Amino acid sequence: MIQSTLCYIYREDEVLLLHRTKKAGDINRDKWIGIGGKFEEGESPEDCLLREVREETGLTLTDWRYRGIVTFVSDLQETEYMHLFTSESFEGTLTECDEGDAVWIRKADFDALPQWEGDKIFLRLLDEDAPFFSLKLTYTGDRLDSAVLNGRKLS
Repeated sequence: MIQSTLCYIYREDEVLLLHRTKKAGDINRDKWIGIGGKFEEGESPEDCLLREVREETGLTLTDWRYRGIVTFVSDLQETEYMHLFTSESFEGTLTECDEGDAVWIRKADFDALPQWEGDKIFLRLLDEDAPFFSLKLTYTGDRLDSAVLNGRKLS
Protein backbone atom coordinates (compact mmCIF):
# COMPACT_ATOMS: atom_id res chain seq x y z
CA MET A 1 0.00 0.00 0.00
CA ILE A 2 1.15 3.52 -0.80
CA GLN A 3 1.15 6.35 1.77
CA SER A 4 1.28 9.91 0.43
CA THR A 5 0.49 13.52 1.22
CA LEU A 6 -1.21 16.22 -0.83
CA CYS A 7 -1.37 19.91 0.07
CA TYR A 8 -3.35 22.78 -1.39
CA ILE A 9 -1.43 25.99 -0.71
CA TYR A 10 -3.54 29.15 -0.87
CA ARG A 11 -2.53 32.77 -1.47
CA GLU A 12 -5.48 35.19 -1.39
CA ASP A 13 -7.78 34.04 -4.25
CA GLU A 14 -5.19 31.65 -5.75
CA VAL A 15 -4.10 28.06 -5.19
CA LEU A 16 -0.69 26.60 -6.03
CA LEU A 17 -1.12 23.63 -8.37
CA LEU A 18 1.26 21.26 -10.07
CA HIS A 19 0.55 20.56 -13.74
CA ARG A 20 2.00 17.04 -14.00
CA THR A 21 3.73 16.91 -17.38
CA LYS A 22 7.40 15.97 -16.85
CA LYS A 23 7.59 12.55 -15.15
CA ALA A 24 7.55 9.42 -17.33
CA GLY A 25 4.87 6.86 -16.45
CA ASP A 26 3.08 9.32 -14.14
CA ILE A 27 -0.47 8.16 -13.27
CA ASN A 28 -1.28 11.88 -12.83
CA ARG A 29 0.05 12.84 -16.28
CA ASP A 30 -1.52 16.06 -17.64
CA LYS A 31 -3.66 16.53 -14.51
CA TRP A 32 -3.58 19.59 -12.22
CA ILE A 33 -3.16 18.56 -8.59
CA GLY A 34 -1.93 19.89 -5.26
CA ILE A 35 1.63 19.54 -4.01
CA GLY A 36 2.78 16.27 -2.47
CA GLY A 37 4.16 12.80 -2.86
CA LYS A 38 4.97 9.46 -1.30
CA PHE A 39 6.26 8.85 2.21
CA GLU A 40 9.87 7.93 2.77
CA GLU A 41 10.84 5.38 5.45
CA GLY A 42 10.18 6.64 8.96
CA GLU A 43 8.25 9.76 7.95
CA SER A 44 5.08 10.98 9.62
CA PRO A 45 2.40 12.65 7.45
CA GLU A 46 3.75 16.04 8.55
CA ASP A 47 7.37 15.07 7.77
CA CYS A 48 6.34 13.98 4.27
CA LEU A 49 4.22 17.10 3.74
CA LEU A 50 7.03 19.49 4.62
CA ARG A 51 9.66 17.60 2.60
CA GLU A 52 7.47 17.25 -0.51
CA VAL A 53 6.39 20.90 -0.49
CA ARG A 54 10.03 21.99 -0.15
CA GLU A 55 11.23 19.60 -2.90
CA GLU A 56 8.46 20.41 -5.40
CA THR A 57 8.14 24.17 -4.82
CA GLY A 58 11.10 25.48 -2.83
CA LEU A 59 8.61 26.83 -0.27
CA THR A 60 8.68 26.14 3.46
CA LEU A 61 5.30 25.82 5.15
CA THR A 62 5.09 27.74 8.42
CA ASP A 63 1.59 26.54 9.33
CA TRP A 64 -0.77 23.92 7.90
CA ARG A 65 -3.98 22.07 8.62
CA TYR A 66 -4.50 18.29 8.41
CA ARG A 67 -7.89 17.98 6.68
CA GLY A 68 -8.55 14.31 5.98
CA ILE A 69 -7.53 10.95 4.58
CA VAL A 70 -8.40 9.92 1.04
CA THR A 71 -8.21 6.22 0.13
CA PHE A 72 -7.67 5.58 -3.58
CA VAL A 73 -8.55 2.12 -4.88
CA SER A 74 -7.59 1.60 -8.52
CA ASP A 75 -7.08 -1.11 -11.08
CA LEU A 76 -3.93 0.76 -12.20
CA GLN A 77 -1.93 0.73 -8.96
CA GLU A 78 -1.97 -0.54 -5.39
CA THR A 79 -4.24 1.13 -2.83
CA GLU A 80 -3.06 4.58 -1.76
CA TYR A 81 -3.77 6.38 1.51
CA MET A 82 -3.35 10.10 0.90
CA HIS A 83 -3.11 12.48 3.86
CA LEU A 84 -4.71 15.76 2.78
CA PHE A 85 -3.51 19.16 4.03
CA THR A 86 -4.09 22.84 3.34
CA SER A 87 -1.88 25.83 4.09
CA GLU A 88 -1.99 29.59 3.79
CA SER A 89 1.33 30.20 5.57
CA PHE A 90 4.65 29.75 3.84
CA GLU A 91 7.94 31.44 3.10
CA GLY A 92 10.50 31.26 0.34
CA THR A 93 10.59 31.63 -3.42
CA LEU A 94 8.88 29.30 -5.87
CA THR A 95 11.38 27.06 -7.70
CA GLU A 96 11.18 24.71 -10.68
CA CYS A 97 9.88 21.15 -10.19
CA ASP A 98 11.07 18.06 -12.08
CA GLU A 99 7.56 16.51 -12.07
CA GLY A 100 5.63 19.39 -13.62
CA ASP A 101 5.03 23.11 -13.51
CA ALA A 102 3.99 24.71 -10.21
CA VAL A 103 1.59 27.53 -11.06
CA TRP A 104 -0.58 29.91 -9.04
CA ILE A 105 -4.13 29.51 -10.42
CA ARG A 106 -7.18 31.55 -9.49
CA LYS A 107 -9.46 29.33 -7.38
CA ALA A 108 -12.37 30.25 -9.67
CA ASP A 109 -10.48 28.83 -12.69
CA PHE A 110 -9.46 25.51 -11.10
CA ASP A 111 -12.65 23.58 -12.00
CA ALA A 112 -12.01 24.03 -15.72
CA LEU A 113 -8.58 22.35 -15.54
CA PRO A 114 -8.04 18.59 -16.13
CA GLN A 115 -8.16 16.80 -12.77
CA TRP A 116 -9.32 13.54 -11.26
CA GLU A 117 -13.10 13.37 -10.84
CA GLY A 118 -12.76 12.38 -7.19
CA ASP A 119 -10.54 15.39 -6.48
CA LYS A 120 -13.58 17.59 -7.07
CA ILE A 121 -15.29 15.88 -4.13
CA PHE A 122 -12.54 16.53 -1.60
CA LEU A 123 -11.92 20.03 -2.97
CA ARG A 124 -15.60 20.80 -2.30
CA LEU A 125 -15.18 19.47 1.25
CA LEU A 126 -12.15 21.74 1.72
CA ASP A 127 -14.08 24.74 0.38
CA GLU A 128 -16.97 23.96 2.76
CA ASP A 129 -14.48 23.77 5.66
CA ALA A 130 -15.74 20.25 6.45
CA PRO A 131 -14.40 18.68 9.65
CA PHE A 132 -11.69 16.00 9.34
CA PHE A 133 -12.98 13.37 6.92
CA SER A 134 -12.28 9.97 5.40
CA LEU A 135 -13.07 9.67 1.69
CA LYS A 136 -12.71 6.44 -0.29
CA LEU A 137 -12.54 6.81 -4.09
CA THR A 138 -12.64 3.74 -6.34
CA TYR A 139 -11.46 4.02 -9.94
CA THR A 140 -11.36 1.88 -13.06
CA GLY A 141 -8.75 3.59 -15.22
CA ASP A 142 -9.65 7.30 -15.16
CA ARG A 143 -13.33 6.61 -14.35
CA LEU A 144 -14.59 7.19 -10.81
CA ASP A 145 -16.76 4.18 -9.91
CA SER A 146 -17.70 5.08 -6.34
CA ALA A 147 -17.14 7.60 -3.58
CA VAL A 148 -17.70 6.85 0.11
CA LEU A 149 -17.52 9.70 2.63
CA ASN A 150 -17.08 8.76 6.29
CA GLY A 151 -18.43 5.25 5.56
CA ARG A 152 -21.49 6.40 3.57
CA LYS A 153 -21.77 6.07 -0.20
CA LEU A 154 -22.24 9.36 -2.05
CA SER A 155 -24.89 9.44 -4.78
